[in-house]
Amino acid sequence: MPDAQRPEPVLPDPRNAGILVYVNGAIVPREEACVSVFDSVVQAGDAVWEGLRVYDGKVAELEAHLDRLFDSAHALAFQEVPSREVVRQALFDTLRANGMRDGVHIRLTLTRGKKVTSGMNPKWNQYGPTLIILPEWKPPIYRDRRLRLITSSIRRNNPQCLDSKIHHSNLINNILAKIEANHAGADGAIMLDLNGFVSEVNGTNLFIVRRGEVITPHADSCLPGITRGLVLRLARADGIPAVERNVSMTEVYTADEVFATGTEGELAPVEEVDGRRIRGVEDRPITRRLQQRYAEWVRTHGTPIPE
Repeated sequence: MPDAQRPEPVLPDPRNAGILVYVNGAIVPREEACVSVFDSVVQAGDAVWEGLRVYDGKVAELEAHLDRLFDSAHALAFQEVPSREVVRQALFDTLRANGMRDGVHIRLTLTRGKKVTSGMNPKWNQYGPTLIILPEWKPPIYRDRRLRLITSSIRRNNPQCLDSKIHHSNLINNILAKIEANHAGADGAIMLDLNGFVSEVNGTNLFIVRRGEVITPHADSCLPGITRGLVLRLARADGIPAVERNVSMTEVYTADEVFATGTEGELAPVEEVDGRRIRGVEDRPITRRLQQRYAEWVRTHGTPIPE
């Protein structure tokens, strides 16, 4: 499209026009934050990442996110990975440079790094990994909303194809599912596993509530999300039965409550799935209870940002 016909881009939050981004040791304005065309994330989506959130001067579940980042990098055989302390310090430095202490979402990415020539072979990665820290002013994306979902025709990878416990950046099947949701005018798409059971929503984990019990799919073909795990712990600590098991779409349609979880969106109630209205969406007592417990937890726990 010629520039004259392209609409002017609109940032969700105008403050993000002036953010500073960390790229391999340098903190620079967003328009100067670049990686090489030879970087693995450009060549093949060969990177791992974490989404983190900042509440009241604290990074929620930081250590759990770093555990997953380093586990994923190790599983993908990244070499010369920066130390945990280097990543932590870079994160804190970037937040301080932006004056960010609340209402912030961070995309932390570690790529396999730049190659000496284009191609898939990791032997060409001879520069070491690339670390990117992208913080934005961003409230929970589904706050005060009730979601409408469809079922996607795109299946979620299982360990026969690509283990979901690697939090990698090659998300094309999830993107294809989101495209289906966009065309249907829905907020997201439920992806099934290769056996037809529920896996997750294209960008979040999924929970149902039936007869007072909180249920979520096994983390076999879905990401074992940090928020997902925290919700399971909070439910059990609050005396709410919480289990992981296979979930069919019929169980989703007939659930008393349905909600999605993720760091970017926190806990979001689901109103409708494939045109079926969720029966308890108006009252949703367990969803509300867990939303309150989650809000209390993330604002009273977490890793403080050093002054």
